[in-house]
Amino acid sequence: MARSKDQSPRTPKQPGRLKQMWQVFQMTRRYDSKVVPFLLLAFFVPVILGVVIALLFSSNGFTVALWIIAGVLAGILAVLLVLGRRAEKAAYSQIEGQPGAVGAVLNSSLKRGWIGSERPVAVNGKTQDAVYRAVGRGGVVLISEGPKTRTARMVDEERRKVARIGGNVPVTVLAVGPDPDAVPLHKLARRLTRIKPALTKQEVVAVNNRLGSMGTKLPIPKGVDPMRARPQRGK
Repeated sequence: MARSKDQSPRTPKQPGRLKQMWQVFQMTRRYDSKVVPFLLLAFFVPVILGVVIALLFSSNGFTVALWIIAGVLAGILAVLLVLGRRAEKAAYSQIEGQPGAVGAVLNSSLKRGWIGSERPVAVNGKTQDAVYRAVGRGGVVLISEGPKTRTARMVDEERRKVARIGGNVPVTVLAVGPDPDAVPLHKLARRLTRIKPALTKQEVVAVNNRLGSMGTKLPIPKGVDPMRARPQRGK
């Protein structure tokens, strides 16, 4: 009996957890020269602390061993936390300054209770500066992407729209860009969580739905008129 030529392709095997961590470490080390010292510090500080506590307050070998093991486990946990933070920072450093970087953060790194989108609510077609919107317990947050001198007008227009539809909902404005007081891209998600809560969970959903009903008018490239566009005929 002839063997069938059409064989279903094998699904590629996913890398294991340790291999994934090693890949993350290698990627982070390429863009962050300080990651190795930070990881060593994160591991050895809890281990040394566990040994010191064991020697000072433990009276038998079993308790000493428990303290040392606890220090090692705490060191491993600290390494994972530090590696995650440094890897996130390294990843965002590769897209910082590019159009759409804020949208990538809002789409992937928002904390629980916040609603955002990678799609901006306003864009300058010439400079590619943009304004994004997030809604959470802290109210409405408008995030400008680009120099403040170029995004100030768009931010003011969006603030008026929110005030017209959202009523007394608090509005916070953040800037991500080259200005000295701008929020670094890798700190944007954590910066939102520091805003004082002013809305309930139900109010967050209601405000987001109300603002979403406004729609978003993005600029159309010059020379393109959708009302006059004609479908291309098949050849």
